[in-house]
Amino acid sequence: MTIPALKIKVSQMESPKSGSPVANQYEIRTDDGVYFQSYRSIIAFRPYGDGKIVLDEYYWDYSRTTGKYRNEFLGENTAETRKKIKSGEYILANLN
Repeated sequence: MTIPALKIKVSQMESPKSGSPVANQYEIRTDDGVYFQSYRSIIAFRPYGDGKIVLDEYYWDYSRTTGKYRNEFLGENTAETRKKIKSGEYILANLN
C-alpha cells in the first residue's frame, strides 16, 4: 500500500514591527494554498492561482489580535475586507 505524502508546512507569523515570531498566529502552507490560523481557529484560506479567498464565517473578525494578523495575511485593512465580502470577491464559509 502506498500512502501519499502530504506537503504541509506550518510557520509562525512574525510581528510587522519587530520581525519576531508571534505566539498563536500561524500560516499553514499546503499543496492547494495558504491558511491563516489564529489560536485554534482557521480564519482564512488563500488558494494558489485565481481562486477566491475564503474567510471563516464566524471567526474572520473574532478579536482585535485575530484582525491584526488577518489584515497582515491579506495585505489590507478590515474595511477593505468587508467591501470584498460584500462584493462577493471573498467567500464566507465554515472553515472549522
